[in-house]
Amino acid sequence: MKKIIIGLFVLSSFAGLSQKKSNTGYPITPVPFTSVQVNDAFWGQRIEASRTTTIPLAFGKCEETGRYDNFVMAASPSVKNKVEGFTFDDTDVYKTIEGASYSMQTHPNKKLEKYIDSLITIVGKAQEADGYLYTFRTMNPENTHEWAGKKRWEKEEDLSHELYNLGHLVEGAVAHYQSTGKRDLLNIAIEFADCAVREVGNKPGQIMVVPGHQITEMALAKLSVVTGEKKYLDFAKLLLDERGHTHIKSEYSQSHKPVLEQDEAVGHAVRASYMYSGMADVAALTGDEDYIHAIDKIWDNIVSKKLYITGGIGATGHGESFGKNYELPNMSAYCETCAAIGNVYLNYRLFLLHGDAKYYDVLERTLYNGLISGVSLDGGSFFYPNPLESIGQHQRQAWFGCACCPSNVSRFIPSVPGYIYAVDDTDVYVNLFMANQSDLKVKGKSLKLTQTTNYPWTGKVDIEVSPKGKQNFTLKVRVPGWLQNDVVPSNLYAYTDKKILNFSVKVNGKVVKSEINKGYFNINRSWVNGDKVEIDFEMEPRTVKAHPAVEADRGKVAIERGPVVYCAEWPDNDFNIFSVILNKKPEFKVEKKNDLLYGINMIQTDAQTLSYSDSGKLVTKDVKLNMIPYYSWSHRGSGDMAVWLPIELNATKPEMAPTIASESKIEASHNVKPIVAINDGLIPKDAEDRTLPYYHWWPKEGTTEWVSYNFDSERTVSRSTVYWYDDKPWGGCKVPDYWKIYYKDANDKWQPVENTTAYGIEKGLATEVVFKPVKTKAIKIEVKLAEKNAAGIFEWEVE
Repeated sequence: MKKIIIGLFVLSSFAGLSQKKSNTGYPITPVPFTSVQVNDAFWGQRIEASRTTTIPLAFGKCEETGRYDNFVMAASPSVKNKVEGFTFDDTDVYKTIEGASYSMQTHPNKKLEKYIDSLITIVGKAQEADGYLYTFRTMNPENTHEWAGKKRWEKEEDLSHELYNLGHLVEGAVAHYQSTGKRDLLNIAIEFADCAVREVGNKPGQIMVVPGHQITEMALAKLSVVTGEKKYLDFAKLLLDERGHTHIKSEYSQSHKPVLEQDEAVGHAVRASYMYSGMADVAALTGDEDYIHAIDKIWDNIVSKKLYITGGIGATGHGESFGKNYELPNMSAYCETCAAIGNVYLNYRLFLLHGDAKYYDVLERTLYNGLISGVSLDGGSFFYPNPLESIGQHQRQAWFGCACCPSNVSRFIPSVPGYIYAVDDTDVYVNLFMANQSDLKVKGKSLKLTQTTNYPWTGKVDIEVSPKGKQNFTLKVRVPGWLQNDVVPSNLYAYTDKKILNFSVKVNGKVVKSEINKGYFNINRSWVNGDKVEIDFEMEPRTVKAHPAVEADRGKVAIERGPVVYCAEWPDNDFNIFSVILNKKPEFKVEKKNDLLYGINMIQTDAQTLSYSDSGKLVTKDVKLNMIPYYSWSHRGSGDMAVWLPIELNATKPEMAPTIASESKIEASHNVKPIVAINDGLIPKDAEDRTLPYYHWWPKEGTTEWVSYNFDSERTVSRSTVYWYDDKPWGGCKVPDYWKIYYKDANDKWQPVENTTAYGIEKGLATEVVFKPVKTKAIKIEVKLAEKNAAGIFEWEVE
């Protein structure tokens, strides 16, 4: 078996490790982000927002929500300690330390460093004598968290997250060590890792479990490199080799079969992408090519059948999982922010293994769209899912009970400069385009590159090459797939406009020619200080269609320009964007908006809206449709948004004439943003339809709840139809035990209607009730939730 020599940079975050400390290297070696100073208008703003807002916010929320208290209680175990929260809450502390450590490498901050030192002291005191560190067991050994089990590791494959916590501890510890040179947190992580190595395995006296939530594999591969201890790499490989052979066999956690037999991306998308990344790390460090072949097959399945145009992965909120092949709904798209980060990790590693730009094409698409959409422009609020369509039920939040996404963003954004360049012997890769100054090493010689660009708004990129003396090397400039007429490296998406985009490359003012090899334009020469490379990628708005097997996108197109995917949103259009249909041959106008959403290019095109008049006649109207970058949506309040727009009549949704329901004000016993779904006019196609928004009473169970329509004037009503949301057997919503309709009488009192038909309760069918006409200003549904279940409503019609 051919040996693959891979070492220090086995993670995107390994780009933070100093090249001086590297004693081995990937086939392709990343340039650490500490060697790259980004002064880019686009990414500079993002990185600064992360440093000044996201990271401080994450620390503050960890303190406010009791994450630190868990460690304090674990340092003094007691039956009085209250065990609350999720068993992985410890990781939010570790991830935020990791992000802060990356930030301090480029922006030293003594106050922040002192703060982190105090946190490490708190963490260290929570560690048990033999190295075990898991607050949800230690704080109250007699009454552990219900997910933790009575003994260590016994519920690891289910919900305890012990090894997951270890993985993030190692990630944070290595980052902190590389940033400060201090070993405090690293030693804590090593002791916990040693404890796991001693207790988990297939030897006598050990318990053989694999992580219920992967990341340990990536982290232990990194720890092996940092410490020089092979036992950590062996442990990481053991956890992968044993997957599919232990207690729980489930697609959800990718344990349904041995990893080398897997060829389709299934289950929880974050777990999956972390596992695939871990497989790459272990394969690289051990030379196990079978692992690489397995990942290649899985990657091909993702990009050809399970990748959103935004680069997001994970189609369904049920299990936060990949869907079936070509199952890519828009309104219900989950596309968790953490999964987008995992997708970047995976494609980054595959580039380092194979040296093919197609992996960076996917990485860039994810980075500019489905990843940064997960954090607001000011760095202070977050999306957990990133749907491609909304009716206003989505809004970024400052924190979540399950806060993995905010803390994950805080550790990822500071590391972005480390993805720009890479080196392989005498090849220098330019993979991403953003203004920066960098210091590289090529065959031991210093090389400075200065990149100037306004990418992604223009395709003009200038690179000044400044070697010390003459240097012979090949500058490999990635020619993006979007420029070569490839939306993604498969037939999942295709451009429909038949445009041919061009590009040019000049060195010192003279045009140079080269064949494109594996997506790279190669410039091989003897470089001298002051050489200038001018790159000009032609950028135009493009229309994209999906593979016909993607049901949700049939008859629709998406608009993108360069690496940026666009969407239509309510603040920019004074009409119902869901009633729009594009011209068959749309023409686009691009307008720079410096004062909008931190500076964007807006795209405008002629279109029409379709609607029904009161008499039922179809009416068309000419409109100007304005579109903004997808990543920037939902910054101006909740409302309609769509990425995929109809271009065929069979895909349109003409706006219906106003109804009693659509003009009503909604109130409920449980107010959540999805309440707007119940009168949006969208009807589920069947009981299993998960593509539409719905209102729910979760997490309430077994209680009596209500939802009401309030009219602006008295209306006469006599009929009501409800479409119940029921996600059993896996979810927490079930059709209610029973329901009744009430109306407000002249004395403003609720009275039951006199129904002339029965209150039907059946999953998947329209449940209609007819009653004697009442004249009223309000009507409500009262429901009795089933025991240990909530209930939900897709749509409530009133006539």
